[in-house]
Amino acid sequence: MAATMVSRAQRIRLCGVQFSNLNTTLGRRLSCSSKLLVETKEASSADPKDRAAEEPKLSEAEQKLIEEKEKLVAQVADYTDKYKRALAETENVRMRFTKQLGDAKLYAISGFCKDLLEVADILGKATSSVPQEAIDGPDANVHLKGLFEGLQMTETQLQKVFSKHNLTQINPVNNEPFDPNLHEALFELPVPDKEPGSVAVVSKVGYKLHERTLRPALVGVAKAP
Repeated sequence: MAATMVSRAQRIRLCGVQFSNLNTTLGRRLSCSSKLLVETKEASSADPKDRAAEEPKLSEAEQKLIEEKEKLVAQVADYTDKYKRALAETENVRMRFTKQLGDAKLYAISGFCKDLLEVADILGKATSSVPQEAIDGPDANVHLKGLFEGLQMTETQLQKVFSKHNLTQINPVNNEPFDPNLHEALFELPVPDKEPGSVAVVSKVGYKLHERTLRPALVGVAKAP
């Protein structure tokens, strides 16, 4: 029993010695790590001139290579900028050409439409010049009535053709403000019941093809009495 107690005591002392040795070793290692950390911080916070002095100097060939690299990088940046500008300019030219091509397709028939407008004007004058009693009264002329109806049908069909090709009338209503893009003022006249600057009389209807005025409406503009 006594031998057993001695053996346990020896083992306890041996463990204590080993633990003490381990603490000593760890302490030394921690101390070395702290010194290394402090030295690293001091080196990093040292004067840049001192660090530059410690760094090895570049050879002449290496210096030339660095300068050549800087020149090439600047050239690449310059060429990249010019390339992007060229792409943007090409895209602008393409868009302008596409718009011009689209406008050419839309307004290619503008000259033909202008010639047909005269035909529409003649048909309108012909139908408006026939008195109503000459075709509806007791003394109505059957032949004149048939001719009148034929002219009306022709005029209606012509307006349908105009509408099919987006050729629409510009026929301002009463009190519509004068618009120089759509109307052409022939004269001014005092009209008490109309606002100054509004359309008072339409002498000749106008037409526009799509969104472009082909012929402005000829109008008289009201002025203050």
